[in-house]
Amino acid sequence: MSHSVEPCKNSNENLTGKKQNSLLRHVVLFKFKDGASEDKIKAIEDAFKALPSKIPQIASLEWGLNNSPEGLNKGFTHCYFLTFKSEADRAIYLPHPDHKAFGKLLGPYLEDVLVVDYWSRE
Repeated sequence: MSHSVEPCKNSNENLTGKKQNSLLRHVVLFKFKDGASEDKIKAIEDAFKALPSKIPQIASLEWGLNNSPEGLNKGFTHCYFLTFKSEADRAIYLPHPDHKAFGKLLGPYLEDVLVVDYWSRE
């Protein structure tokens, strides 16, 4: 599972656009293949939830399943919301062996992934 860390071309904020006291958010959405069994998806959920215990640079992780009544999720069902305290922490996470191993577990069952990173603002 590979993620690009290039800033969005439509954004005024670059990778160093950190505001004081802001946190780096890493939002990941998964769309699973139609043939992915509930057991396989559960194993993937458990593996993702275990990443903070293996990668201390993850400050927090929360996740959930889409329940929007709008029907605009385009097949994405799982949302994972990771927090990092710095770009350096994210830079350790992305190539981390446990993150790569998770990507190998996920890959055969994944139809699509969407990732958005941003610095939190109030």
